[in-house]
Amino acid sequence: MSLLVVGLSHRSAPVSVLERAALSTDAQVKLLQDTVAAEPATEAAVLATCNRIELYADVDKFHAGVAELSTLLAQHSGVGLEELTPYLYVHYEDRAVHHLFSVACGLDSMVVGEGQILGQIKDSLARAQDLHSAGRLLNDLFQQALRVGKRAHSETGIDRAGQSLVTFGLEQLSAREDVQDWARGKKALVVGAGSMSSLAAATLARAGVAEIVVANRTAERGERLAQILSGADGTDVAARAVPMDAVPGELTRADVVVSCTGAAGLVLPAEAVATAVEGRTGAPVAVAENAVDAEVRPLPPTSVGTEEGCPLDLAAPQQGFSVMGEAAVAGMDAATLEQHAAWVDNGTVDRREAARTATEADAELITALAATAATVGRIPERRRPEPVAEPPRPAPVLFLLDLAMPRDIDPAVHRLTGVRLVDIESLADASADAPMAADVDQVRRIVADEVAAFGAALRAAHITPTVVALRAMAADVVAGEIARLEGRLPGLDEKHRGEITQTVKRVVDKLLHAPTVRVKQLAAEPGGAGYADALRTLFDLDQEAVAAVSRAEGADDESENSKNRGPA
Repeated sequence: MSLLVVGLSHRSAPVSVLERAALSTDAQVKLLQDTVAAEPATEAAVLATCNRIELYADVDKFHAGVAELSTLLAQHSGVGLEELTPYLYVHYEDRAVHHLFSVACGLDSMVVGEGQILGQIKDSLARAQDLHSAGRLLNDLFQQALRVGKRAHSETGIDRAGQSLVTFGLEQLSAREDVQDWARGKKALVVGAGSMSSLAAATLARAGVAEIVVANRTAERGERLAQILSGADGTDVAARAVPMDAVPGELTRADVVVSCTGAAGLVLPAEAVATAVEGRTGAPVAVAENAVDAEVRPLPPTSVGTEEGCPLDLAAPQQGFSVMGEAAVAGMDAATLEQHAAWVDNGTVDRREAARTATEADAELITALAATAATVGRIPERRRPEPVAEPPRPAPVLFLLDLAMPRDIDPAVHRLTGVRLVDIESLADASADAPMAADVDQVRRIVADEVAAFGAALRAAHITPTVVALRAMAADVVAGEIARLEGRLPGLDEKHRGEITQTVKRVVDKLLHAPTVRVKQLAAEPGGAGYADALRTLFDLDQEAVAAVSRAEGADDESENSKNRGPA
């Protein structure tokens, strides 16, 4: 069996696709159930956040696994497979482990280094455990990912490379002004009472807002959050809860609005925001001429389509996936990879010819520049066009932060004067230019080391049932020989019988010690999976005996996981 992940994130898909593909809690449960019911997969887990949807599975066939997982993602997200496929990425075996560990450390987050992803990975594991869709592989993988993420945050300064999505969003909302100075004395409306909304409310309370109003569909959760905020140490904020139908009226009073719900449609349409601003200013709201275009332009497809002659034969099961990229070939054996490399170099896309053409074009350009320099004495400068002066927008009176996926706030609000809206899409644009801390390189080294260690442990664990079965067989041989000895020497006293038994056991243990230790070491190395088969063949071990050990270990792991659902 092998680990496979198929997914899409803010790095591969535009926000418009991500929000359409967003999975509700019920959809995640159904996706897990259907995945483990499918033929190629025996285990499954879903990691769904505001900017990524990933399906992890233990599969026995790579091509069939990719085809099945991508089809299930399309079915449960409601986005057609042909439309979704260009934005999907695939990671296999060690690459899949590396990807999850990088995600856990915040290296793949929209805001590098943010720590909220650890809680989301923990929730993903708990859901898979509750549904019994996570077996030994995914339990070990996700628990180790949590440990790797915590190690990265404790041993490095990755926290300095970025902030939580909430903090980063508030910084963008304040236009890089100090958040505490900007927030002090303002009135805030928080729509939703989930983990992200609660974090936003707590952050605003610490920043010094004067009032926080919590609106939630479930009154009890909203009231509980308001009570927590009112009783929090180090803050002096007045907090109260209101029903969702009170949001339009509260919009007129609020200075800052943070929304993060699981609603399928818009919670705050542009008309409601415009009405709230008019109620505050007493003047009609205009559409700004220099407003950001709210229309989302899809990313170009990443697929190269069907490729003839490819030795990996990916076209049929993976139509639309790139057969040039490393994600498509990760985990393949060396011989197949060599065939694939030869096909890429000599196949349908002649990169060498393209390189020659580019070189010739550069040579012509250099020759032309040299001739110009010889004639006029200097190389002409290529000046950037002068920036076009844009009419200033009036200072905003209402600040909106939309952290939901799908969006809670109508993107058309970007066009309204007197309003500043920061949403997932604008956060993605802003975070692309964020400086990277030197600690990121250290975290990457931690991830590489942990991936190697996890792979070695996985390969070593693969041979453990065989070693256990071998030792059990040896114990049966010893017991049988002692019983035969007692039959031949019935007068043997207890002392001598015990001494002989211990001697025979020590001889067998010493004979087995070196080869079993060595075979575990060899099995932990890359390419060591075949040692278990060799051991079974050499000692003529019963395959069912080995399988019984594996089943017993799996049952023990399941029992242990059911007891420990706390932090890893």
